[in-house]
Amino acid sequence: MLRGGLGALLAASCFAAPLATAQPAAGPTLAGVRARGVVTCGASGMAPGFGLADSRGELRGMDVDICRVVAAAVFGDPTRVRYVVQTAPQRIVSLQSGAVDLVAQSMTWTQTREANNGLEFTGTHFYDGQGFLVRRALGLNDATGLSGATICLPQGGRAEINAAEWGRAHRVQFTSLIFERTDEIISAYEAGRCDAISNDATLLMGIRSRLRVPNDHVLLADRISKEPLGTYVRKGDEQWLDIVKWTLHALINAEELGVTQANVEQMLTSQNPLVQRLLGVTGDHGRFMGLDNRWAFNVIRTMGNYGEIFERHFGEASATPTPRGLNRLWTQGGLMYGAPIQ
Repeated sequence: MLRGGLGALLAASCFAAPLATAQPAAGPTLAGVRARGVVTCGASGMAPGFGLADSRGELRGMDVDICRVVAAAVFGDPTRVRYVVQTAPQRIVSLQSGAVDLVAQSMTWTQTREANNGLEFTGTHFYDGQGFLVRRALGLNDATGLSGATICLPQGGRAEINAAEWGRAHRVQFTSLIFERTDEIISAYEAGRCDAISNDATLLMGIRSRLRVPNDHVLLADRISKEPLGTYVRKGDEQWLDIVKWTLHALINAEELGVTQANVEQMLTSQNPLVQRLLGVTGDHGRFMGLDNRWAFNVIRTMGNYGEIFERHFGEASATPTPRGLNRLWTQGGLMYGAPIQ
């Protein structure tokens, strides 16, 4: 039994409410974003499903929406984004130099980019793997049949290295034809300058949809790499890293909890503690990062949850229909797992 004043003090401390914490000052990236009034985002303009200009010249895609999601978290308004459309070789330099606040451009999580390039990966929002797109008329059953072929590859990413390593490992000799832009790859392939295109499988399906006769081309079953795709920020600004990283987890948690763009207002009255913390009804989880506590509510209200974003760009009604596969929730056999907001 506790006795005396010290015991009473210890007992009381066990049940005391946690002390309120002041909102942290804005770090360099958040301060710059607020002063500028927009999130500056490195993006692709030629990656179907991820970042592609529509008929009105507006960028559409999952990567594009991730930029909008971050703007919604910071400003409550997903339109407050300025896109810097760039090629793959430009992505790392633009982020290192401070020309952009983040890069959402189908970038794979790799050790070199984090340990050597001064970048920080914020989380995987799409699991993919490199494959091969070929003409159906070739009658290939697998990629080893490409021995002696010419393969079109993008410049500046991992695809060229992956293909070379795969070729050496499987004793498949081929000629690489390297291009900086996706439209150049498509033109070369359609002109017969290469027998196959190799890139992330989902990007290849988007390329297939842009060919003159898509059904004349097939994506082989081979996957020669692991490609966890996500967003990068500069290393050294932990607050900005937290904002981008936990906004992604908020999207995934929202889908797990059944919180959607359509019902998010109604879910403010939910008695589920997980929903209450996610939507800022309880807790200071936005304030911890220098944001409003309704940061995730604003994201879901304006952009939807992870599943809704995926459906928008890769669902059956989209221009690039793609099975969710590994991008299903962990409860449905996939790899998407929202870390707890608590």
